[in-house]
Amino acid sequence: MTFTVTYAQRDGGGVCLRLAGELDLGTAPELNSAIDRLIAEGQRELLLDLAELTFCDSTGIAAFVRGDNLVAADGGWLRLTGATGRVARVLQVTGLAEVLRYARDTVDPAAPAAS
Repeated sequence: MTFTVTYAQRDGGGVCLRLAGELDLGTAPELNSAIDRLIAEGQRELLLDLAELTFCDSTGIAAFVRGDNLVAADGGWLRLTGATGRVARVLQVTGLAEVLRYARDTVDPAAPAAS
């Protein structure tokens, strides 16, 4: 399946990136480019919707961490939502579900962390 990244402004601010297909060594540069472009445009709040992502390897995980580090350096955030199946399992096993505040649809992943 072809990997695609589409994005749109969120009503509450920031940008939602929708990932579809397989995120791996061959496609992670496309995600990195999209993140870099959005940061260059001044975006600091990135929500990655993984509902249509069918596979994610270690380079995909690295792209998530890289994006988070870049926006966090400017006081922003990168959060994940919508993962299912193997992708959700990878997020749990790697600990990224916790680190990147992965949220299922029951919680707005853009909401501030509870104190």
